[in-house]
Amino acid sequence: MTEADLTPPTLLRPHNRALPLLTLTDLRLAESQAAAGLPEHTLMSRAGKAAASCLLELITRDTSIEKARHKVWLVAGPGNNGGDALILATELQRAGIAVDVCMPVEVKPDDARWALGVARAAGVAIGTTPPASLDSYTWLVDGMFGIGLTRALDGVFATLARQLSQRARARPRKGGVLALDVPSGLDSDTGTVVGDSLGTAVHATHTVTFIGAKPGLFTAQGRDLAGTVSVAPIGIDSNHRTTLQLNAPDLFGAFLPPRDFATNKGTFGSLAVVGGDTGMCGAPILASRAALYTGAGKVHVALLGAGAPPYDAPHPELMLHAIDDLPLDSMDALAVGCGMGHRERATGVMHDVLRLDVPKLFDADALNLIAKDPALAAEVTARGVQGDPCILTPHPLEAARLLGTDAPTVQRDRLAAARSLAARFASVVVLKGTGTVIAAPDGRLAINPTGNAALATGGTGDVLGGIIGALLAQHLPRFEAALAGVYLHGLAADTLSEQGHGPAGLTAGELAPMVRTLLNRMFYPPLES
Repeated sequence: MTEADLTPPTLLRPHNRALPLLTLTDLRLAESQAAAGLPEHTLMSRAGKAAASCLLELITRDTSIEKARHKVWLVAGPGNNGGDALILATELQRAGIAVDVCMPVEVKPDDARWALGVARAAGVAIGTTPPASLDSYTWLVDGMFGIGLTRALDGVFATLARQLSQRARARPRKGGVLALDVPSGLDSDTGTVVGDSLGTAVHATHTVTFIGAKPGLFTAQGRDLAGTVSVAPIGIDSNHRTTLQLNAPDLFGAFLPPRDFATNKGTFGSLAVVGGDTGMCGAPILASRAALYTGAGKVHVALLGAGAPPYDAPHPELMLHAIDDLPLDSMDALAVGCGMGHRERATGVMHDVLRLDVPKLFDADALNLIAKDPALAAEVTARGVQGDPCILTPHPLEAARLLGTDAPTVQRDRLAAARSLAARFASVVVLKGTGTVIAAPDGRLAINPTGNAALATGGTGDVLGGIIGALLAQHLPRFEAALAGVYLHGLAADTLSEQGHGPAGLTAGELAPMVRTLLNRMFYPPLES
């Protein structure tokens, strides 16, 4: 027994934490190095106890049912994930919680065999088949398979995964489904279901993950399948093992400019939003309004087309220009592409702005122009090689066009796609979607934990471009501007949804005022009197 096993397990909540995200390779190395210096079975004991601590906390938090009336059903797989479940069951039984374990195939590894002996000695009820109904149980636990699963769930385990998922999706729902390490069937590196379209995975309401957080829990399908994530380090320090992190204010807050008394509009930069071909001026105006709310000192709209209004009535602070009338080289940053169209005029504007020594963000139509014009693509790459990287903000289909592939391929490994884009274009890349991936050409990567289905509506990408553009104008470095913009954009959607304004029916224009509120609340609180 080690000193670490005598203290309550530590559980970290990812909310607002810049946690390292560990791939399967990172985890295997950390686990083997730690196990070499510990008594046998220590890591499994710690993992099971941490999972028990997590579940007991959830049970205690549920005031609708007395603690003693809770009943937990666990499914244990044949490997070490099953061993973790057996230790969890033992700890719950010792805490006075009724437990039943279903073990369709007896566990095989030495550690898991030890855990089976511990559970049997404690009198845990262990069977081989699930009951006809799971309705009498308040919590279900997925301990079938953890990280490293290489083939799709099948047979009894696929059936059990569907039963667990049915409970997690039930409305109204009592209790929930806790997954151990990762929901069974989920690829912990990519967030996709093992086996692609043929695969089945557990849909959990909560996941307690061991040693460190995994990227797959926060992107692609993983965000839906994992539910609320808690991290149990189990005494292993793995912070130094990866350049991949979970996005959080710690990564960008220090780069935001101070708002001293002796500042003026020039202090916070001038942004030009470039786009708006004839009949498409709404998108750049939406982006420009977001830039105002994100604190840019002056915001210009440079319009390519005809027929635009002379000013924006809701926000006359915006300065609207025909693009030829605005000296773009005098700006502090450019956000290019919203409603830009695909005409020859747009291509010419792209070549013009790429010659300017001004920080640039490319979105929407600008990305499609880069994808189909090798000369533009080469100019973007050249800017980055020369030390002036652009920011590219593609959604999966735009990313696929830039990479010469298709959207399903991008989605199968979003981290790899973002890395490839950052390397190919020597640019900071924001690969949008659930668990947006932010990649820098120097290898830094982050996955964003904020945002929800409220963002699945037209115009939210334009708003994000305006937010990041405003931060560029305020002289944030490219990578940190992208981190901050994506985080605040998603958090605005989360906050508005908590207030009942989403996820259904939230409009893109509602995001910007909430971004302003969050920016001031988090980074510019009032001075004490």
